[in-house]
Amino acid sequence: MTEDMDNAESRLVRIERLLESGERELAPAWQRATRGEPRWAVTAVILVAVALQLMLPHRLSLPPYWALPVLELVLLAGLTAANPRRVEPRTRRLRWLGLALICVISLANGLSAVRLVAELVNGRAGADAVPLLLTGGGIWLTNVIVFALWYWEWDRGGPMARALGREQFADFLFVQMQSPEVAAPDWEPAFLDYLYLSFTNSTAFSPTDVIPLSRWAKMLMMLQSSVSLVTVVLVVARAVNILK
Repeated sequence: MTEDMDNAESRLVRIERLLESGERELAPAWQRATRGEPRWAVTAVILVAVALQLMLPHRLSLPPYWALPVLELVLLAGLTAANPRRVEPRTRRLRWLGLALICVISLANGLSAVRLVAELVNGRAGADAVPLLLTGGGIWLTNVIVFALWYWEWDRGGPMARALGREQFADFLFVQMQSPEVAAPDWEPAFLDYLYLSFTNSTAFSPTDVIPLSRWAKMLMMLQSSVSLVTVVLVVARAVNILK
């Protein structure tokens, strides 16, 4: 009798384990614990942002003009050394280091944008349309990168939290989340998806196929659209006026 009960209990345990494993397999990748995403994409885009900042006119940067870009490279080197291949959850300090890096990039580009707008409003932006367009384009593109980093870092607690699969309620609703049959079973949002979101929001000035769900996501997208609109309108208007 005891042996039969033991066999029944062992069978129940095996059935429960099979059911649990089946539930994990049925859950999409973005809702369960997975490996951290590769770091190369975000590293490459940050290097592009640093290069764009160094190419801006020095009068638009905080003196010395190289200080903030160098600080960004130091912070990026620290993050890369800690997680060279993948953005994996290790310590909370790494997330704070990543947030500090994004803050520095935001500060540098925000300062350049404010100074450029002030020059445009006061008529001190120069009499050559080509450098003006290049400068405005560089600030606009860096702005796209900056907001992509913020979206990537805050959606469901950031890339490290997403790798753990703890936050089930998304801040951004991607098409693959609504229609999982159009994507691979292991699909989950990565940095390039947030870069696309940032680019389309800066060009269309509104959501396209990625929908913000949380209030902070809506406010951040509204801020990005406003900054992009002001930059594009002022720079293009001044350049057209010069060409005339």
